[in-house]
Amino acid sequence: MSDTLARPVSGGSAPPRSNAVVAVLAFAGIVVSLMQTLVIPIVPELPNYLNASPSNAIWAVTATLLAAAVATPVAGRIGDMYGKRRMLLISVGLLVTGSVVCALSESLVPMIVGRVLQGLAAAVVPLGISIMRDVLPAERLAGSTALMSASLGVGGALGLPSAAFIADNFNWHVLFWVSAALGAVAAVLITVLVPESKVRTGGRFDLVGSLGLAAGLVSLLLAISKGGDWGWTSGTVLGLLAAAVIVLVAWGYFELRTAQPLVDLRTTARRQVLFTNLASIALGFSMFAMSLVLPQLLQLPEATGYGLGMSMMTVGLVLAPQGLVMMAMAPISASISRTKGPKVTLMIGALIVAAGYSLNIVLMSQVWHLILVSCVIGAGVGFAYGAMPALIMGAVPASETAAANSLNALMRSIGTSFASAIAGVVLAQMTTDFGTASLPSEDGFKVVMAIGAGAALLSFLLCTFLPRHRPAAAAPAAPAATGEAEPAEVTGAAS
Repeated sequence: MSDTLARPVSGGSAPPRSNAVVAVLAFAGIVVSLMQTLVIPIVPELPNYLNASPSNAIWAVTATLLAAAVATPVAGRIGDMYGKRRMLLISVGLLVTGSVVCALSESLVPMIVGRVLQGLAAAVVPLGISIMRDVLPAERLAGSTALMSASLGVGGALGLPSAAFIADNFNWHVLFWVSAALGAVAAVLITVLVPESKVRTGGRFDLVGSLGLAAGLVSLLLAISKGGDWGWTSGTVLGLLAAAVIVLVAWGYFELRTAQPLVDLRTTARRQVLFTNLASIALGFSMFAMSLVLPQLLQLPEATGYGLGMSMMTVGLVLAPQGLVMMAMAPISASISRTKGPKVTLMIGALIVAAGYSLNIVLMSQVWHLILVSCVIGAGVGFAYGAMPALIMGAVPASETAAANSLNALMRSIGTSFASAIAGVVLAQMTTDFGTASLPSEDGFKVVMAIGAGAALLSFLLCTFLPRHRPAAAAPAAPAATGEAEPAEVTGAAS
């Protein structure tokens, strides 16, 4: 664990208006998650729009994934050191800049540049959660962080039908102008209504560690995301996986011997942090499996016998209630965390997600079946995502909140990447002939759903290794402005 002390920033400020702070930060989270679903309706047309081959055009999606993975832990650490609100504004600024670049793009290279800049904004949600720990009253923290976590699902669910509507009725560039406008609104609201946290570590940024982590993550995620296209046994993919292992092991060795590391691996190895992150990988896998299966079932032709022949716009409308359910679960998740502890909340969420997938295996022939399934899974994700920040913040010092939450967000992203790769392999192997085309079979979809249920149950099992009942983290609203340093410890944190 780092021995750096969290020091309050001098200078007082008026107490924040809690409701306004929560609303603005949740809005910023929704805007970022909207960005991630923005291109889904236009992916089939990207080669035509950008005058590029399909294999090259998909980099407009892959580039965002890679940039987000690299930026999230780095932005979290910088936020802890130099100011979380400042880093939040920089992240939103990158989102706006990237959106404008994409809106002006007519070819592949500027589109990829813009999407990379958008991906660099992915740390907004963990930064927002960390700001809440520092500036909100203790009694507001659990519910507010649960709502902030739910903003990811809300933005994704509402973004799909909105993006499909815009793509169907306007020039595709309008998608990115809307993203830029929403980002600009978020930046103004943050500037006006969100106070800067008084908890900072200062110190020296670990540049070598950030470059090492970036190299390792890019190698790993590039191999996972492109393995299906390049071939899982190809020299390129195997070389990238080998490079990822070597680089990440060397990075871990370096981090353990650095006075001010990018990621404090000793804190990360604490039981509560370690098993929360492992459960997050499994749950991220489980959640994303649904995002791969349900849209395909809805869009495949009815003549297949299991497809429902819906448009992308209808797909978005079918999945939209899931986001609203996630938001509705936030206060319930917070209430259970306060009374029973976030471990129980996370376990309940994992079981609900597993139940949703099990339901989907037998209910997949009607639109209302898939609405029901998406809402059940959304409820489980809402429970789980609300509990994760509470578990993390209950085990790390205030000086490492943003870095720890960002690492947890990265773990979920790694889980979704593995889900995409494994589901892709299953659906590519289990196919049925439909005319001259080869489509994923009904049994293939059921296998993916069974794997999703299994991943959720694995998350539940990992949760059993978490420490016993502990109320959700309740950090003080801000350190008293006494000029004394706040020790980098959390009383009663799990070890």
